[in-house]
Order: sequence, then structure tokens, then C-alpha cells
Amino acid sequence: MAMMSPLTPLPLPARAGLGLKPQHYQDALDAPADGLWFEVHPENYMVDGGPRLAWLDAIAGRFPLSLHGVGLSLGGPERPDADHLARLKALVERCNPASVSEHVAWSRLGKVYFADLLPPPPTRATLQALAAHIAETQEVLGRQILVENPALYLSLQGDISMIELYVEAAKMAGAGLLFDLNNIHVCARNLGGSAQDWLDAVPAAMVGEVHLAGFTVQERDGGTVLIDSHGAPISEDVWALYESFIESAGPKPTLIERDDNIPAFADLQAEAARANAILESKTRAAGHG
Repeated sequence: MAMMSPLTPLPLPARAGLGLKPQHYQDALDAPADGLWFEVHPENYMVDGGPRLAWLDAIAGRFPLSLHGVGLSLGGPERPDADHLARLKALVERCNPASVSEHVAWSRLGKVYFADLLPPPPTRATLQALAAHIAETQEVLGRQILVENPALYLSLQGDISMIELYVEAAKMAGAGLLFDLNNIHVCARNLGGSAQDWLDAVPAAMVGEVHLAGFTVQERDGGTVLIDSHGAPISEDVWALYESFIESAGPKPTLIERDDNIPAFADLQAEAARANAILESKTRAAGHG
């Protein structure tokens, strides 16, 4: 596949943002706007009206906004659903987000939809399909998107690595990367290997956003599996990966991601403050500021 000319991205501030949840709408709207931004799953807002969309309009009027999709199934064998793309485009045009992103995952086969973001097999055939699906999405939306690396629980066989699938598909399509550091920690703990391999291989210049989240520990068949649940505070191991990445890559927009066991808004603000402190200290030390 020929490489597309990269579309011009609309940058987020290189500060910490928060995932916006309905129970925090008023807290978010009342928060100081200095450097703060919010991210939402667009599938929750691709409707014609109602209070949730009104809240999103209000938030988008005060803060930079990121749309982080979960339903396009870019890593599946089939092209993105045309109706889904049309509704996503309408939302993008309505709220003019600073960033749009999706997962390197598949969740649809024909008319069957899965609740999970399943990692695609790391093969050259998948690479070609994934790059084509990213390119089609960008063509419809008229802008560059970011794609997120998957979390893994089982080793997947293929003729390329998952890192190569992730990075090369984005390069071929002229997309950027959303780098989820919790996902690389989960992969390393579940499958062996080192999260440092991802830090070394992912081009920092392509990373438009970083995600930080917590995981759940489950005991299965006498072993321990980490589940990318987004239902716990960020672990110290992931904070350490973040410090290492920012030290080498420089400042990046950073999302505090929480989708389950939602805490008080102040607790999320505290994690955002920790990320901002790392951004500021590592940026000064490396001369990026």
C-alpha cells in the first residue's frame, strides 16, 4: 500500500487530561480551564440530542476535547461500518475535537459485535487491512487520527511483531500513535518480555497522546493475569514507565483513564497533578521546555 500524505493533526496541550464521566459533568464544567482537557468515547454521544450531548457541547465550549473511539473495529477483516463512520463524522463536525483516536483491535464480524476490544493477529495481511481501514477513516473524517496499542492476555502467532503491526500500520496510513503505557505493562506481565521493548521501538515523534490507567489482578489456573480494566489507580510500575518515556520523548498530552470503579473527581485530579509534575520536571531536566 502506498503511504498516504499525513493529514494535519490538531494538537492537544502537553498536559494531563481526564476521561469525562456523566457523574463528573458539573465538576468538570466548574474546573479551572488552565491546561485541562477531557476525553470521551464518541459512541456515547453519537445521538441526535438529549442531555448528555448538551453536556458535551458545554464541556467542548470551555476545554480542548479528545474523541477516543471503541467501535470502529479497525483491526478486523472488514472495512469500518459506513453508518458508524458517518455518525462519528457528524460528532467531529459538531464539537471540533483537538484529537480523534481509535484502537488497534477488532470487535465486529459481519453483524456480530463483541463487547471486548480483541487484539488482531500480528500478520502482514492484518497490517495491510489495518492500514487501509485507518486510511479510510481518515479520508471520511478529513483529518489524521491516532491509533492505540492493544493489551494482550495470550500470545498471538504471526509473521510480524505486535509492535511492528502497531507502528507500521500508522506509518502506512499517515496516522499518529496513542501510546497506552498500562497496556505495555499488562502485555509484559502476562506474556513475558519487557515493556522497555515498546519504549525503544515506538517512535516518540509519532505519539500524539499517552494513556495512563490501572489494571485488575485475577488469579487463573494457579497463575496471575493482569486485566486492562481501567478500574483502579495507576500502578507505580506504570508511573515509572511514564517517567522514563517522558524523559526521553519530551512532553506529551497525557490522559488519566478510568472507566470502572469511578472515584471522586478530586481523586482523578490528583493523578492528573502527578502526571503534570512529571511532565514539568522531566521537561525541564531534558531541556524540552
